[in-house]
Amino acid sequence: MNRQAQAVVLLLLGGAVVRASVTDLYLRYVKEGLRPFLIAAGLVLIAAAVLTLWHELRPARPSTEHTGPTGDLAGPTGEHAGPTGEHAGPTAEHAEGGDGHDHDHDHHGPRIGWLLLLPVLGLLLVAPPALGSYSVGQAGSALAGSRQSDYPPLPPGDPAPVTVLDYASRALFEKGVSIGDRRVRLTGFIAPGPDGRPILARMVLSCCAADGRPVKLGLTGDVPVGLADDTWVEVIGRYTDRVGRDPVDDAEIPYLAVESWRRVPAPRNPYE
Repeated sequence: MNRQAQAVVLLLLGGAVVRASVTDLYLRYVKEGLRPFLIAAGLVLIAAAVLTLWHELRPARPSTEHTGPTGDLAGPTGEHAGPTGEHAGPTAEHAEGGDGHDHDHDHHGPRIGWLLLLPVLGLLLVAPPALGSYSVGQAGSALAGSRQSDYPPLPPGDPAPVTVLDYASRALFEKGVSIGDRRVRLTGFIAPGPDGRPILARMVLSCCAADGRPVKLGLTGDVPVGLADDTWVEVIGRYTDRVGRDPVDDAEIPYLAVESWRRVPAPRNPYE
């Protein structure tokens, strides 16, 4: 892979990063707040590729010949070549061979560099699904361990809109004190529970999809049944003190007493 090919690959990679960042595709990989950094990184890659191409494709500067002390050209048989000119041949041969070898070494990299096309093709051609029910079954609840928290009052409205993480945290760490008897509205996707009954889940990210962990809610009352895994639903319910156990890491799983539910399309940002 010569430098021109490297620059083209770099240009494609930077363009793919910018394209994913200006659309919602980047939300499949990282948190929403990282968009400015992704755009900046993509623009830097594009700028580096353009500068490399310009340097490689610009016309070569004309070379100037060296003249001797008297103004005459110092050729192979001139004064500087030696009395018999013996040094001219080997020196020229060495210079020619050495320059060619160095040029080849500087402008060609290992063929493994073509593997950089794989992430480019992945970003341009493949839109992976967000982490879903399979990840829920493989990882323990993100709310493992005990914490002391002081939550503010629920937002206004009936039902109050809250996230799955917010409700689960209030239910586990405050025993629902800040929820009281108010109704709440949550959006999440259906995943299989430890007893085979559906649970409500949402993935939370610290940085990117690689560190995604599920928040799981058990459901009682009007439980959504007959839905395929990864179906997104909006549920309305109230706090219940029922608590289950996660079979993956033995963490506590809070429950929600469902009063009603409906199917909804997948949100723009599937992560919390």
